[in-house]
Amino acid sequence: MSALRACLPLLLLLPFSAFAQIVERADAKAQDQLPSRWSAGLAVVHRDSEYAGEGTRTRLYPNIAYDGDRFYLRGATFGYRAYTDDRFEVRTFIAGRLDGLDADDFGVAELARRGVDRRLLSDRDDSVDVGVGASWKGAGGKLDLDARIDVSGTSDGYAVALDYSYPLTRGRTTLVPSIGAVRLSADMADYYYGILDEEVARGVVAYRPGAATVPRASLTLIQPFARRWALTGSVEYRALPDALQDSPLVEAGKNSSTSLFVGLSRGF
Repeated sequence: MSALRACLPLLLLLPFSAFAQIVERADAKAQDQLPSRWSAGLAVVHRDSEYAGEGTRTRLYPNIAYDGDRFYLRGATFGYRAYTDDRFEVRTFIAGRLDGLDADDFGVAELARRGVDRRLLSDRDDSVDVGVGASWKGAGGKLDLDARIDVSGTSDGYAVALDYSYPLTRGRTTLVPSIGAVRLSADMADYYYGILDEEVARGVVAYRPGAATVPRASLTLIQPFARRWALTGSVEYRALPDALQDSPLVEAGKNSSTSLFVGLSRGF
C-alpha cells in the first residue's frame, strides 16, 4: 500500500486539462522504453480543437509519472496491474475524463453559422472514469485494449479503445507509430457532441449523434539523454466520423483534430 499512498496525492495535484488522455498515452509509450520508476518534468500540449470557435490551446504544466511493479501513475490516470508477465498485462484504473468545455469557450459567430445561440448552451463537465485494460506485446508489436465507464454521473457513458503500436529503435532513439480507434457510447457522444435536453428546452434544435467510432493515429518519439533525462514528443491525429462532424457544436467543415505533446523529464 506504500505505492498507493505515494501516488494518490500526486494524482490529486495534477493540473487537469482536456489533454489528459493524450498525456496518458504518451507517458505509457515512454515508460515502456525507460527504466526509471519515477519521473518528473514539464510538458507542453498544443491542441487544435474541433469545437466551433474554440481554436487552438497551448498549455504548460508539470508532468509526473510512476511505473511500479503493480501501481502506476500516468497523467490523470492511476492504475493497478492485476496480472503481468513478459508479454501480457491486465490492469484496472481510475482516470479523469477531462473533456469538459465551458460554454464561453465556443465562438459566438462560429456557433451562429451552425444555427446555435451560445447563450442557450450549458457547460460540458469533466468526469471520472473507472476501467480495465489489457496489453499484449511480442515481435509483431503491441496491442492495447482499454474500456472505461463514467462513474461520476456526468454522461453515464462509456468508451472502448483498441490501438496497435510498433516501436522502432535506433541507438537510444525510439519511434512508436500507433493506429487505432475509440468507440464512444451513445450517452457519451450525445453529452460531448450533442444538444442536451435542457438546451432543447431553451430553444436549441435537438441533435444527438448516437454512438460513434473515432479513428486515430499517432507518432511518438522517445529520446533519452545524459544519464536520467528523456525528451518525449507525440503527435496524434483524430478523424471525426460524419455523426460528429454534423454536430452543431463542431466547427463547420472540421473533419479532424490534431494534438502535439512535448515533454522533458528526469527519472529517479
